[in-house]
Formats: sequence, structure tokens, C-alpha cells
Amino acid sequence: MRHVHELMDGAIADVYAEHGLPDYRPRYSPVVRTLVARGPLPIRDLAAAIGVTHSAASQTVVQMRRGGFVTLEKGADARHRIVHLTERARAALPLIEAEWAATERAVRELDAELPVPLEQLMTATLKALERRDFRARIGPVTP
Repeated sequence: MRHVHELMDGAIADVYAEHGLPDYRPRYSPVVRTLVARGPLPIRDLAAAIGVTHSAASQTVVQMRRGGFVTLEKGADARHRIVHLTERARAALPLIEAEWAATERAVRELDAELPVPLEQLMTATLKALERRDFRARIGPVTP
């Protein structure tokens, strides 16, 4: 699974590099699209909106901030940091949206070649692991 993800993610990153954004990562797109749709958000709300942990969202936001794609402001509560898109991110929106649409087409094309659509397989896998996690499936291991 990791190798498949790396191949797909790497190909998407190549699209951005070819268009002059070598430091833009595919994992940024859900953040950008959510902030465009909903406006500035606390990291906690952003994490919930894109379906990742707070820690994962925070790490992504830190990377995006280093790249100049977002800024952070303190919220009303000192524990909250509000994520805002920068002009650099807004300028990249046409490319981000075009890549998103092209990637969706590519996934549909890939799905047509597979015995089971990739999303369906991943969803079924996640549900099975929610019913019984992988560590439990491994069971006891004795050397």
C-alpha cells in the first residue's frame, strides 16, 4: 500500500514541479480546498474536516507555513491557532483545481483496470481494520 501511495503521490508532486511549484505537496490540497470552501479554521477543525488526526494536520500546516502557503494566527483561545491561506496558495488555486480534476480522472481510469475499484478496496480494508485492528490479527509472536 505504501508503495502504491508513493507512486501516485510522486506523480502528482511531479505535476506541481513541472508547473513551478516543486515545494508543493499533494497532501496540501485537501487543506487548501477546505480553507477555500470554509475560510480560516483552527487546526482542530481543519483536521476534522479533512479526516486526519490533529497531529497530522498540525505537521502538514507547519510544512505549508514553511513553504509560504499558509499563515497561522492566534485564536480567541491561546491554545487555538487559526490557519489562513496566503496569496501564494491563492495564486496556485487554478493549478490545484486542475490537478485535482485530472487526478480524479486518472483514478477512474485506473479503477477500470482493477478487479475492484481502489477506493472501494481501501474503504473495505479500513472497515475490516476498525472491526479488528491489525495488531490483533497478527496475534502473539514468539521468537
